[in-house]
Amino acid sequence: MNDQTPDLINPGKAWPALSENSFLRYFNFIALYIAQGIPEGMTYFGIPAWMAMNGKSPAEIGAFVAVVGIPWSFKFVVAPMMDRFTYLPMGRRRPWVIFGQLGLMASFIGIALVPDPLNNLGWFMVAGFFISFFGAFQDVATDGMAIDIIPIEQQARANGMMWGSKTVGISASLATGTWLINHYGFSIAILSLSILVCMIMLVPLSLRERPGEKLLPWSSGEASEDTKEMHLQSWSVIFKSLYSVFTLRNSLILSVILFFSGMAFNFMNTLIPVFTIQAVGWTDQAYSRVNATSSLIAGILGMLIGGFLIDRFGKIRMLSIYYCTVILLVIFMAFLKLYWGHAYFTTSYIFFYNILYVFSTVGIFAVAMQLCWKKISASQFTLYMTIANLGYIAGSASIGPLKNNFSWEYTLLAFSAMLCVSLLMLQILRTRDHLDRINKLEQIELTS
Repeated sequence: MNDQTPDLINPGKAWPALSENSFLRYFNFIALYIAQGIPEGMTYFGIPAWMAMNGKSPAEIGAFVAVVGIPWSFKFVVAPMMDRFTYLPMGRRRPWVIFGQLGLMASFIGIALVPDPLNNLGWFMVAGFFISFFGAFQDVATDGMAIDIIPIEQQARANGMMWGSKTVGISASLATGTWLINHYGFSIAILSLSILVCMIMLVPLSLRERPGEKLLPWSSGEASEDTKEMHLQSWSVIFKSLYSVFTLRNSLILSVILFFSGMAFNFMNTLIPVFTIQAVGWTDQAYSRVNATSSLIAGILGMLIGGFLIDRFGKIRMLSIYYCTVILLVIFMAFLKLYWGHAYFTTSYIFFYNILYVFSTVGIFAVAMQLCWKKISASQFTLYMTIANLGYIAGSASIGPLKNNFSWEYTLLAFSAMLCVSLLMLQILRTRDHLDRINKLEQIELTS
């Protein structure tokens, strides 16, 4: 059987492997992050807005988003398994990417089949949980693949493209999904969006990580020497190495930054649809149009200049600027209640917030990738993301108690307080010192 997938330009030739071709690397990660963005756009934004429009309370909406976020905090359970086990002839990460994408397709279709979801929140939350469960699988494998095969000098730009494309997927699915819900109903809307998720499956099925690997289990090919060298055969080595690198000073500082920034941003992301509909008086369609358009613009800007700015001016400097700006933006919004009813004012706020959110995400994840030890990249990066996702859960879960006890103004200000913690910790983070410590750990292992 011939497993050589033909090149679009030169029929009969195989496509280059991801490790060989920058364009295909970017294309692969853009596609996989769009696949994550489509269901996230609905579960984190479209469905909460739809629930708010149908009279569900902030506590019920916050509970749904919190349940959907739980599996993202379990990623650390599967990451060491991905470092320890894989089918190397198909690549170090690619078999797990394919598994996660298959489950994401099935679970996204599954939530469309929940009967009367607004009055059956228990099963609705279960379905949302499984979307995130398989999305987390795909995410861990995709991030591990990115750290393994993207050169360090391309990681910031790749992060811009990855998170920009995810934002594009979120905004596109939000706008399209909300329109479909209002015209054809919830089930038809979700099933329609799932078609694109299924189509993206063709990307990881068609592109090898490294030359000579198999496309499919029954194809010809073999494991590359690079993957054999990186692959770890012992649980003790994985966890000992992870403990050594995670307990370094700068790794612990980054963990605090990730938790509070995740808490702040998911708090605001969950709050915005509820705020615009229940406090400002928008419809869910009006909100989705504004948020989708602004997220689309933010995603494109993230892809085009997000990584470039970080490369040009430095990760810590640009991230500090983003955090300071978004903190001030939310403070101004909280104290200018008189203007909330003006469509242009609230619309401008959402636009600027979404741009700063995407740029901040590109920055903090580029920092996290830089601090990873490549041989345990999936476990270490996932541990960082697990801590961030614990913050996500805390952020969305805090909406109900805060709103029940405080006004909208003080609820908004809670975001700035959360993010201030990350901003302060960012000033004492030293990435170069951390990389020097990783080099010393590697030398110790070589001599032991």
